[in-house]
Amino acid sequence: MLLLLAVIFSLGIANSPLDQPFKNLLDTRLGFENATIHLNYSILLWINDGLMAIFFLLVGLELKRELVEGELSSMKQAILPVFAASGGAITPALIYLFFNAGTDTAHGWGIPMATDIAFTLAMMNVLGNRIPVSLKVFVAALAIVDDLMAILVIALFYSSGLELSYLGMAAGIYAVMLIFNRLGHKNIWWYIVPGIFLWYFIHHSGIHATIAGVLTAMAVPVKLKDGSSPLETIEHAIVKPVNLIIIPLFALVNTNIRITEEMAGGIATPLGLGIVIGLVVGKPVGIFLLSWLSVKLNLCTKPSGASFAQIFGVGILAGIGFTMSIFIAILSFDIPLLQDEAKFAILIGSLSSAIIGYIVLRLLTPKTGS
Repeated sequence: MLLLLAVIFSLGIANSPLDQPFKNLLDTRLGFENATIHLNYSILLWINDGLMAIFFLLVGLELKRELVEGELSSMKQAILPVFAASGGAITPALIYLFFNAGTDTAHGWGIPMATDIAFTLAMMNVLGNRIPVSLKVFVAALAIVDDLMAILVIALFYSSGLELSYLGMAAGIYAVMLIFNRLGHKNIWWYIVPGIFLWYFIHHSGIHATIAGVLTAMAVPVKLKDGSSPLETIEHAIVKPVNLIIIPLFALVNTNIRITEEMAGGIATPLGLGIVIGLVVGKPVGIFLLSWLSVKLNLCTKPSGASFAQIFGVGILAGIGFTMSIFIAILSFDIPLLQDEAKFAILIGSLSSAIIGYIVLRLLTPKTGS
């Protein structure tokens, strides 16, 4: 509910006289910098690259726990999200190119590839115990793989270049974190402090900084010989701040899209059709087909307690693009009108995916338990 209210409030601000003051606020720079340290960024960037790294840390911790001792602990279960994410990325890109090949907007093929993990998991949480835990883990893993693929696409096709020196320093810090893991350090600060430096160097390397959250999570031990769990300690400490503050705040600052007549007309253009159909149709079709095919070929196993119909339903929810899609749209086009049309198409496609996916999953899955 907080997430939904944040989206509504943000859209209300964007289409009111408060739009420009709100954007000016988000553009306000905080931090400091000198000859060696550069930490002077806008409030918007601190939220998207800083606070969201904590969200990815939480998701990474949950994913690692499932990889080590849960639903993804076997190779056949762990590999399914990789196949699903691949289908869910390639199919929307092909649909977009079908509409835009040979046009000035063809470069935006990466826009419908991304799944917004925050909104998708939030919609699944709204459904509560109608959704098997295994399916939530599957979607979390799928969304992370999807995000990593989107980051790779941005690095290869939408970036001006990578800073190898910063990447090298990030790799060195991560190697130290893995050594701490092997030595069995249970104090969480052995992982949190290097994780902050990891975030800094990854941010300056040209790769999206939120990946530092996932990498930090993977370096944290699930359980040590004395029975303690650094992973659970960190998870319990950040779960409420993430759910009650970071995700709603993220929605508030990223969905402030000012709707204009030109944007509405852009839905019927190849750009708008490529994005909307790519998200609403391409995502579920790609995720379902590769999931079904990989299970039928006995390459992996289906999430326990979940049906293929439910996998198709969560595939629809994965069509919620929002942040990463908007980010790629900004990188794709220099013309403000094309950026605005793309943003509006992302909003329409994401809202459609959220509504349709919710209805489909609610109809497919009866409520169980209390």
